Amino acid sequence: MLAHRSHLTGAVAGLAAAALSGCAGEVPIVQVEGECAEVHQAQLCTWARMQGETVLAVGATVPAAFVENAEDHDHLAWPPVGSATLRMPEASLAQAGLTEVTVFWEPMGHPPGPYLTPHFDFHFYTIPRDQRTGIDCSDLSKPAVMPAGYALPDVVLPPVLAELAGQDTLIGLCVQEMGMHSLLTTELESTDTFQGSMVIGFYQGAPIFIEPMVTRALLMEKRSFDLPFPAIPGMPEPYPKAFRAEFDAELGVYQFVFTDFAPAEGAGAGA
Repeated sequence: MLAHRSHLTGAVAGLAAAALSGCAGEVPIVQVEGECAEVHQAQLCTWARMQGETVLAVGATVPAAFVENAEDHDHLAWPPVGSATLRMPEASLAQAGLTEVTVFWEPMGHPPGPYLTPHFDFHFYTIPRDQRTGIDCSDLSKPAVMPAGYALPDVVLPPVLAELAGQDTLIGLCVQEMGMHSLLTTELESTDTFQGSMVIGFYQGAPIFIEPMVTRALLMEKRSFDLPFPAIPGMPEPYPKAFRAEFDAELGVYQFVFTDFAPAEGAGAGA
């Protein structure tokens, strides 16, 4: 499923052209390729924007076709089956801290209530793949300190999912090969369906992923948007502190862009 790109995308070419038009001697901005996968008749890719050895941004290209072609179905599986797993560019790891992204299409949504709507999960991990795939949810310890405004709920599963999972409740919303999922308390307490949210993942009491969770409806609007990003106590530095989904109408693609890798105030407090 995984494949390396052999050519620059239109977005990359635009960055290169912008860099070349700068002042003579200025270090150009280039886009370093990560991995790609063909999903829903569209190509998802990871990348990093760099100026010399400095990482300016990291992210993923998510075509509108990927969203449009995602098929509706009522098939349930446990653990959930991912659409793709893509490594982030090796050149960006030391400065951006993200190792890979796993992509999930949830055509019926999932518990708890505000998230029972068709949406996509993009888990950007800060741990190696073998450590992620080793997560079996046998360790139910929760972090001592949470990001402000977040909770780590225990979620009661509907009967059909409980039978598949072999358990009635997910402690800390822990899923095998993913980890625990902390959610905004304002969303958990709301009766409204969410649109887009930044989930913070944990395992063995430590943060391990950041997850833009976005409804199909929001992505189908084909417009740029931001998701608020909390400081994450205990997250190893560096890690990104800002996220924006930039929509390019000409190319018909979203760029999921993480930036601001400077240490956040309070980061490193016990977890």
